[in-house]
Amino acid sequence: MTKFSYPSKDDLQRFVDARYRTGWVWQVIFLSALLIAIFSLSALVFDVVDGAFGYVAYEFKKDPYSITDKDLDDLNKEELISLLQENLSRGAYNKLNEEMVMERRSEGELYNLVIERIVQVKTLKTFTLFDSIFKKEEVEAKVAADYPEARLEFRSWLTPAFLTSPMSSRAEFAGVRTALLGTLWLVTIAISFAMPVGVGAAVYLQEYASKKSLVFKIIQTNINNLAGVPSIVYGMLGLAIFVRAMEAFTSGAIFGVTDSNGRTVLSAGLTMGILVLPLVIINAQEAIKAVPDSIRQAAYGVGATRWQTVWSHVLPNALPGILTGSILAMSRAVGETAPLIIVGASTFITVDPSSPFTKFTALPIQIYQWTSRAQPEFHRIAAAAIMVLLGLLLTLNATAIFLRNRFQRRY
Repeated sequence: MTKFSYPSKDDLQRFVDARYRTGWVWQVIFLSALLIAIFSLSALVFDVVDGAFGYVAYEFKKDPYSITDKDLDDLNKEELISLLQENLSRGAYNKLNEEMVMERRSEGELYNLVIERIVQVKTLKTFTLFDSIFKKEEVEAKVAADYPEARLEFRSWLTPAFLTSPMSSRAEFAGVRTALLGTLWLVTIAISFAMPVGVGAAVYLQEYASKKSLVFKIIQTNINNLAGVPSIVYGMLGLAIFVRAMEAFTSGAIFGVTDSNGRTVLSAGLTMGILVLPLVIINAQEAIKAVPDSIRQAAYGVGATRWQTVWSHVLPNALPGILTGSILAMSRAVGETAPLIIVGASTFITVDPSSPFTKFTALPIQIYQWTSRAQPEFHRIAAAAIMVLLGLLLTLNATAIFLRNRFQRRY
């Protein structure tokens, strides 16, 4: 029999010191990881904000006072319409009038048309926010030397007009309205498909399926694996199934729509729903699993059936986790680009999506298209569009947190 002996005081002290050193090292590692994450996020935000604001050097191709004696800012709606009629060709004016009757346009829209079609702003040079604030004198001197006739103006590329204007071939007048509406259509269709299917599958797998069966293990393994499949694979799946095989449905042909094909917002929304479906199932399973078994046993004890237990007790208690997981899964779908390109998202479209059977674009597609352009002014509006996308993502995340806190139950 081995005799037990306590360690000496010195050995015990060395052991304690080693434990504290190990804990301190790991604390430093974790703190460093946090600082790196904060630095990376700060760099991202700074880069985006730095590009969305700053000085712009521009000039008018036609002097505004050559077409009117008054300042353009002082013209009313009728005077702006008269300017468009007098300075545009009949064909160009009629085309604009067919897109939307001039009298129905707002004064701001008419003003932008005058600037875009008649005065024609030409952007000569753009500057970042950092240079505009800390190198203001250098910016003014450079513009005065290189573009003596230019006007220098501090501009925010992110404006209310930017949110309400459609796409344009000129960065000065381009907006994200069409892309923003397309993104909202995609999110609506995706969550309408993925949430009922995903929650139903999670309920069956967690409450009804036998955990020891081979079928359950195969299905569960595949769901976990599908959550990590690259998004472009889902794009190919959506192209084969929704765009081609189900074209009669996704194009609206069976509903009488004749001016569309399978490359619609419905196909893209269903593709995004398939993409996030494994995440919705996994999150819903975890939320259902977190409901204490005592609640189920209490329901069974008073004579409730399995379905009554699930519907009246399990799902209400799991609802905060289900909603949170589903909305966070939608946040992933909002930022996806590859599946949308394969399914057929347009890179330039000025018509708002008015039904599930129309052409579409989305914010990530629009940002990609603008950043690929050579003109620096398109990079500025791309930064503004990124801020809009981040705002949408933060809104979704904040909604998830609100719903979790609103419906969460304490045990």
